[in-house]
Parts: sequence; C-alpha cells; structure tokens
Amino acid sequence: MKGFSSLASRASSPAFTNLSKQNHNSLRPITPKPSNLDSVATTSSTTTQQTSPGKSSLNWRSNTSIAAKKRNFQGSGIDYGYFTQILARNDWYLLLNHEYKAKRVTLNQQAVVSILHNQENPLHPFRFYIWITNICPSFAKNQSVKGVLGNVLYRKGPLLLSAELVQDIRNSGNLITVDLLCVLIGSWGRLGLGKYCADILEQASYLGVAPSTRLYNAVIDALVKSNSLDLAYLKFQQMQVDNCNPDRFTYNILIHGVCKVGVVEEAIRLVKQMEGAGYSPNVFTYTILVDGFCNARRVDEAFELFRRMKDRNIVPTEATVRSLVNGVFRCMPPDKSFELLSRWLEKEPALPNIAFASVLHCLSTNFLPTEAAQLLRISIDRGYVLDNATINIVLTCLVKGLELDDTCQMLDFITLRGMKVSIDIYLALVDALYKAGKVEKGNEYLFQMFKDGLVSNTFFYNRVIDCFCKIKMMEKASEAFKDMLQRGLAPNLVTFNTLISGHSKVGKVDKVRELLVMLLEHGFRPDIFTFSSLIDSLCRVNRIDDALDCFTEMVEWGVAPNAVTYNILIRALCVLGDVGGSMKLLRKMQDDGIKADVFSFNALIQSFCRMNKIDEAQRLLVSMLTLDLTPNNHTYGAFIRALFNSGRFDEAKNLFLSMEANGCIPDASTCKLYFDSIVQSSCSEEARDVLRECRKKGMLVEPVTTS
Repeated sequence: MKGFSSLASRASSPAFTNLSKQNHNSLRPITPKPSNLDSVATTSSTTTQQTSPGKSSLNWRSNTSIAAKKRNFQGSGIDYGYFTQILARNDWYLLLNHEYKAKRVTLNQQAVVSILHNQENPLHPFRFYIWITNICPSFAKNQSVKGVLGNVLYRKGPLLLSAELVQDIRNSGNLITVDLLCVLIGSWGRLGLGKYCADILEQASYLGVAPSTRLYNAVIDALVKSNSLDLAYLKFQQMQVDNCNPDRFTYNILIHGVCKVGVVEEAIRLVKQMEGAGYSPNVFTYTILVDGFCNARRVDEAFELFRRMKDRNIVPTEATVRSLVNGVFRCMPPDKSFELLSRWLEKEPALPNIAFASVLHCLSTNFLPTEAAQLLRISIDRGYVLDNATINIVLTCLVKGLELDDTCQMLDFITLRGMKVSIDIYLALVDALYKAGKVEKGNEYLFQMFKDGLVSNTFFYNRVIDCFCKIKMMEKASEAFKDMLQRGLAPNLVTFNTLISGHSKVGKVDKVRELLVMLLEHGFRPDIFTFSSLIDSLCRVNRIDDALDCFTEMVEWGVAPNAVTYNILIRALCVLGDVGGSMKLLRKMQDDGIKADVFSFNALIQSFCRMNKIDEAQRLLVSMLTLDLTPNNHTYGAFIRALFNSGRFDEAKNLFLSMEANGCIPDASTCKLYFDSIVQSSCSEEARDVLRECRKKGMLVEPVTTS
C-alpha cells in the first residue's frame, strides 16, 4: 500500500504506523448487541407481521402476554412499539384498560402527545385518542391533544369513517362524538376530501350525532380548505334547514374562503350579513379582510381597514400586521412597498414590534440592504425591541449586499446597544473582511466572538475552523485548533476532517499526515470524508499512484467510496492526460452502482474538447443525457470553446443559444467565453448584441481587443 499506508509508515507516531489491514478490527466501532423488547420500538413492518391474523397473532398472544411482560410505562422512555402491538389488536380497548388498572401506564399531556406522534398507522392514534378521552375526559377538550391528532391523521391518513371503524368504536363501548367527528373532518379537509366531508354531514344522524352549528362550521371550514367554495356556500344555506344558526365562526370561515380567491366584494357583503345577524367583526375578521384586499391588489383599502380597527378599539394582532406587510410586498414592487410602509410606520407611532420586524424581514428577503439598514437604525432609535432572528436576517442581508464598512458600522451600532448577534453573522462578516484583505478588522470581530462567549464548545470551534478553511487561511485554522485544545475541549471527527480537507486543498500533505496521526490517537476511525480529503491532497501534488493505492485501501477498510471520491480521481487523471484511466474509473464507478453526476462527465468532456476530440466528447454527452443529467455551464463552455477553435462557428452559436431552452442559464463566465470567441472570429455585430444582453442581466463582460 503506497497511499494510506505509505503515509502511515513514515509517520513517527506508533498509532499511525500500526494502521494496516490486520489492525483494522481495533478501530471498528462496536456493534451494540440487540436489546430486549422492553426498550426497542417495533418497526411498522415488524408490527404488521406480528399483528396479522392467524398464526402470528397467536404467537404474540402466547409469547408476549401483558401479564408476562409487566411493562412499566412509567420508566424513562415510552415503548411506542408495544403500544402499536396493543392498538393493532381487536381487543385493544380491554388491553389498554388492563395496563391502566395495573398502574403500568402514566398519562400526562406530554406522554399522550408523544404516543399519538409515534404511531404509523392512522388507525392507532385514533383508537388511542378514543381510549384516553374516555379514561380522562379532560383530554377531549384539550386543544393541544386534538391538534396533534388532527396533524397525525393529516400526515398519515386519510382515515375514512368506514362501517368497520364505526362498529369498532361501538364495540369498545364508546360513541362517535362531535369532538371526534370534527377532528376527522378537519383532517379530510386538509387532504382535499371536501366532497367526502359533505357526505359524512348528510349521514350524521345515522352516526348518532345531531347536526349543530359547530359541526356545520367544521364541514364548511374543511370545504374552504379543500377549495370547494361552492359546496361550502351550499352547506351554509342548508344550516337553517337543520335549525342551525350561523355564528361569527361560520361567517369568518366563509369570508376567509372568498378572500383567498380575491373576491372582496362578496367578503364585504358577508360582513354586512354578519352584522345584521348580530355579530360584530372581530380581529380575525379584519385580519382576513386585510389579507383579502391585498390579494385583490387593493392596498389602500387594506390600510383603511387597519385604521378602521383602531377607530373601533380593536387591537390588531401580530397576524394582522404580518398580513398587511406581507400583502403589500406581495402585490407591489419591493421599492414601492418600502416607500408606502415607511410612511405608514412614521404615521403610526404605537405599532407593535412585529410591524418593524415584518418590514425588515421582507426587505431582507427581497435583498434591499440599504433600505433594511436604514429601517433597522430607525427602529432601534425609536425603542422597538427586535428579536434576534430578525436582527440576524437583516445583518445577513447587509453582509451580502452592503459595503463592508457600512455593515461594520451597523453591527457596532447594534452591539453597543446591548443586542446579541449570532456567531453566523460574525463568521460571515469575518469571512468577507478577510477576503477583502481587511485582516485587522476581521481579527477584531473574531476577538469579539470569543469575548462574547459565542465560541464555547467543540461545535462552535468547528464552525470557526471551517470558516478559515473555506477561505484557505490555514494558519488561522491551526491557531483556532490549538486554542481549542488548550481550553480542554476535545476535538471530534468533524474537527479533524475539516482541518484535513482544508490542508488538502492547499496541497499540504505533511500537515494532512500529521492530522491523520492525531485523528487515530484520539480513537477515531477515518470515514469517507477523511479518505476523500486524503486522496484529494495526494492528487493535488501529483502523487496519483499513492492516491489510487489509498483508494484501494479505503475499500479494504470497509469505507465505500462515493461520487465525490471517484470525481477527485477522474479529474486528477484527466489533468495528467490519462483520459483512458479516467474512463476506466468512470466505468468502474457505474459498475459499483454509484451514480455518476455532471462533475464526473465534465472532467472527461473538457479533456476531449481540449484534445479537439469533439466526437468523443459528444458521445459522453449522450451518455450523460441518458442518465438524466443536465449539462451545466462548464459542459457547454468546453464545447463552445472547442467548436470555435475548430472553426465550427455556426454550431457553437446554436449551442450557446440553446442553453437556456435546455435548462441551463449562461453565467458570466460562459457569456465572456462566447463573447471573446465571436470577437476573435470577427463577428462584431453579434458581439455587440451579446454585450447588450449580458449588461441587461447585470453581467459585466469586458470587451477584448484583438490585434
């Protein structure tokens, strides 16, 4: 072995020199022995097998009886698999009662919610809910528990109300209640089963449930959510036939439905009808209307509604404010939205914090850094308390889009007022400052991070080390690593892999070897990331034989290579001109069942194009397309350059013009390549057209001068 083992054999550490095939077992992770059934949750597939009728069911009854198991659900963990076994049986209700009476079940809200969440078959949480609401009737009115059940039935359903299910409920000694039916109807509405909800309402009396306003509201809400607005109106009109009078909830549901589709005139009519029935619009009504007027692009009326709320002493909620702000940004250009909302913020001195937070969020997501910085300063000066999430979103936008000095000033302005900034912001700013050559300023913020206690454990040290590695400041990365060790913090495999990858990218093989020794001394087993980085470092210094040996030893260690590992070697061989070796690796990669990606093909296509073997490159392109891989700018660039160099100008032009239609938008580099090629082929008029198009898209393509 020359790759991995040759490095090991030259290292001074005994831990490194013992790295060989016969010693692999000492580094293999210990596989835990199977634990007993008391602590292992049964998987859905196992449960199906155990609870199927016939022999399996008899085996379960004889081998895992309740009395024999004596499960104690009061322990530190809940055995969800055991609950699944019980809930899958026909006598589920009796078994649950048995466990409860034997005091082996402790039920509180957290336990109930957890059990509901951890059932795969939607029938099981439904059964558990029936049982728990009978044992503890207070859970029937618990909105949190009902909400969890509704979410589970939505995610894992639908659970339809079949004759068998109705009989199952009755066999357990229970009845279908309005609460139970409303939860089911809510899940069906979210799943788009509006017609089914309406059908169940028609059969309510057969289920032993009398029609009520509450039941009608659940059905109308489900119909609105499933976009069956016409059917919702029909049920609304049928309410009085069943002696059910619409209430404020009914009207709000319908108003929401028509506002969703932007029919605000009908919403206004419903509001008047609601007032005629003796129900005044509440904050929810106004919130719905504000959103509806924004959907209809009637922004002025949305602001008028907001003012009307104030006149009627109705305090807007955070949802109302968000609906207005997001609605304005949704239906107007971002710069116009900012102008309008700025005037609104200025005229309304008593707005909640969420008003500024929402506008700042929209400015940041629409990438308006100057406006976001301006509003952030105003909001802080006016004493608004912004949450850390909002501040971090804004600062992320400023780091990406504002002048670095201005971003630094804003960060200083915030921190001087006692506001906390996340480590992500500091790292992004430090990264930008170092890249811009402002090392001293970057060091200041790095020091501030440590001073504020943001780098307090291995995870955050890894983030700092990763930041330095990405910008290839390996001395700084090594300093952070040393500081970490001096503070008594233990590095993990991520720490070593990050450092090994960083040093690999700058070609420091000796440092990689040193870190590999430390990795082994700390008892870690090299993984796919370790090996890929090591192979990359060897390829970068043209030690391709060692890299291939390392690749072989990697497999012997039981670490399966992935596409990244293969791509490193394929590219390295192409750089050395060994295209045949690269092709063999590509075939081996596919033979091993590893899906090649666009990078796998690009290295070979670029090599063939450089060698002016365009036909071979095109055959590879066909193979690439057969695998449903989309060529990227590097693929197209290689062909365009080769075609121009071969004098096949028309083919090159057609290829460039077809890029966008084929799902690849030309980037600045490809446009520059194409532009330079047409200039050199003396097509000046076409060159000017390309230049104009690139400038329209904000790409800077500098003209070249030809001699």
